[in-house]
Amino acid sequence: MFSASSAVVALLLTATSRVLAQDVETTPTPVGCETLLQRREWRTLADSEKLDYINAVKCLQSLPPLDPTLTAAQSRFDEFHALHLEKADLVHVTGEFLPWHRYYVKLYEDALRNECGYAGANPYWAWEQDADSASSISGSPVFDPVTGFGGNGGPGTYSLPPDTDITANRIDPDAFVGCVQDGPFKDYTLRYGPGQLVTDHCLTRNIRDDSAQFLDSKAMAEATQLPTYEEFRIELEGEPITPTHKMHDGGHYGVGGEMSNFYSSPGDPLFYLHHSNLDRVWRMWQLMLPDRLYEISGRSTVDPPYVNVTLDYPLDMGNLAATIPIRDVMDIWSPPNCYTYV
Repeated sequence: MFSASSAVVALLLTATSRVLAQDVETTPTPVGCETLLQRREWRTLADSEKLDYINAVKCLQSLPPLDPTLTAAQSRFDEFHALHLEKADLVHVTGEFLPWHRYYVKLYEDALRNECGYAGANPYWAWEQDADSASSISGSPVFDPVTGFGGNGGPGTYSLPPDTDITANRIDPDAFVGCVQDGPFKDYTLRYGPGQLVTDHCLTRNIRDDSAQFLDSKAMAEATQLPTYEEFRIELEGEPITPTHKMHDGGHYGVGGEMSNFYSSPGDPLFYLHHSNLDRVWRMWQLMLPDRLYEISGRSTVDPPYVNVTLDYPLDMGNLAATIPIRDVMDIWSPPNCYTYV
């Protein structure tokens, strides 16, 4: 039976789709951007475009690091991975969670384009399309062994290092079922993780369908109807390593393995598609009311003492890029972003 609550969710879904359509269809090229890169959903890309993106990621994994003094880093991809390990405690469950990751993914996109000749934009994985279906998430095109990122881990093909402190490293042992068995990254060696460990190991996964409830269109609609940035951010992000999962944690745990880890999740290239979709949901929320474009709030750290996050709060990207204030990344139609979602 179609309930009143179902009707509300349906209306919210219609509203969010209309807002996202407006992002491209009714907006002229913004001042300051020569053009807008169009971030598209993975399954809408032609096979050749998917392979171009995968090859660009593999290129980044083969380029030497810009900072030769960075411990264990052997590639530009490693440099991005290492920064997340360093900053994770500061950029999760805080007000800067969304703007920090927006800038982080943008820098990754820039590296793919400027250093590896990639002509497109960073794609996103609209996991709500997979969560809404009756099929397993493992059937998503992002897990295709040829035109995707490979599938599941093989049981028993990976073991955590002896004496690993799973609490300090926020590791869920059940998520690390084994090494990815197919696809373009099955033989790639990660230098960082799990957690804050520095160890050479394979890319691991344990794809789980029980996370679908946090990734469906209903969850997205419920988040975007919240009135304040802080309420929206909490509903989208959730709390790490607790039963209170939301879209952010649901995507990480749905993939499992390295992606499930609070610190080392960017070791899985799917991280950047997952966070592009989270950024897209934030963009939906921003566009619903004019005052939301520059609305920011929240604490600067999980534990006191902390300050309130404001538009002037610095986004520290370590050796990847200059530190800039949050206000500079709030509008994706302005530099340094200059992209949109289609």
